[in-house]
Amino acid sequence: MPISFYFCLLLQLFGVLVGGYFFIISLFAYFEKKKKRPHTNKNHTFAIVIPAHNEERVIGHLIESLNSQNYPKNLYEVFVIADNCSDNTYEVAKSMGAAVFERKNNFARGKGYALEWGFNKIFELGKNFDAVVVFDADNIVDLNFLKVANEHLNLGEEVIQGYIESKNPFDTWITSSYTISFWITNRLFQNSRYNLNLSCQLCGTGFVVAADLLKKIGWKATCLTEDMEFTMRLALNNYKVSWAKDAVVYDEKPLTLISSWHQRIRWMKGHADVLFRFFKPLMKKAISDRDFIPVDCIMYLVTPIRIIANGIILVFALLQSFFPSGEFELFSIAYLFPSPVFYNLFVVLWFIYIPAVIFIEKNCFNIKMFYRYIQYGIYNLTWVPIAVWGVIKKGDRTWSHTIHNRTISIKELEKA
Repeated sequence: MPISFYFCLLLQLFGVLVGGYFFIISLFAYFEKKKKRPHTNKNHTFAIVIPAHNEERVIGHLIESLNSQNYPKNLYEVFVIADNCSDNTYEVAKSMGAAVFERKNNFARGKGYALEWGFNKIFELGKNFDAVVVFDADNIVDLNFLKVANEHLNLGEEVIQGYIESKNPFDTWITSSYTISFWITNRLFQNSRYNLNLSCQLCGTGFVVAADLLKKIGWKATCLTEDMEFTMRLALNNYKVSWAKDAVVYDEKPLTLISSWHQRIRWMKGHADVLFRFFKPLMKKAISDRDFIPVDCIMYLVTPIRIIANGIILVFALLQSFFPSGEFELFSIAYLFPSPVFYNLFVVLWFIYIPAVIFIEKNCFNIKMFYRYIQYGIYNLTWVPIAVWGVIKKGDRTWSHTIHNRTISIKELEKA
């Protein structure tokens, strides 16, 4: 057998291991977790924190949705961190009633640094907030977000991730691909882990952290994927992220492949950075404490490697089709099945699984959605070069800003 056979064997076994693990976990997404009895019946106080860099076009609609929350107005306050802004973000936020802190620092740039600075500023005020809530400036927030977050805090949950929805789901094929991706993540990743009492993943926005916990362990998450970094720090400190599916936040998705490419390059550089820094500490904790949560975190962190492995397998498969004489003979997972019938059944189930998830999640899968799903497949292929570059440049923490200009209000979303 040529070396390509054994190399592909290792890659496919790795893919089967990780992919099979995620598939088994995803099966637990389809039942409702038994509701816990509340520990308290308190209305908690919230400090809402919005890091914003040149977001004058969109931040007003976010603050409008926050000012309209179905929650006592005296129990929450909106803080905007105008981070190295050169536009009218400060003025717009101030005119909407938010407290605004101006941050000027050209060396420690990025959302993670802005949040750490902003948290410290808020704590210095001496106000006894029970929890902090983080939103991106381009978001729109469901009017019951704080009400639902309060219910989860009363259950004793200390870190809560809300449901990430899209505010512009079908503007372009890129926004629809992002939207499908987040629908899948919400159902198969977040819901399943919440049901299994594992740690969900922070998504960078729409999350709540108990103030006492934040003061105890500190933020200290300043890489390009600060949400992922903080999730791993929580796991190492025996905390986990819960999930509130009814606390909905609408996030703006990039309109073009170019803007999406730059955003996902930043994500993947940060993802690889966190992988290489946290793999060993998480593994040590899993072994020493016999704790499965760090193992689950590791399985998520190896995503860039899995994407690259799948990309290499695809390249070998293409080479095999061009050189059928045997130079690129590959191992195929079809060899693991007792007959071609079982393998073909596996392939069919694999291709209909995600459309079924979309139908269950949103009760919609028509001809238009099928067309969007085909485009989503193309979008997924673009992850391969992005993952390769992200791993290569994992040490580069240069932050880049994603421009937001999709203006839509909470009232328009409610009518849609």
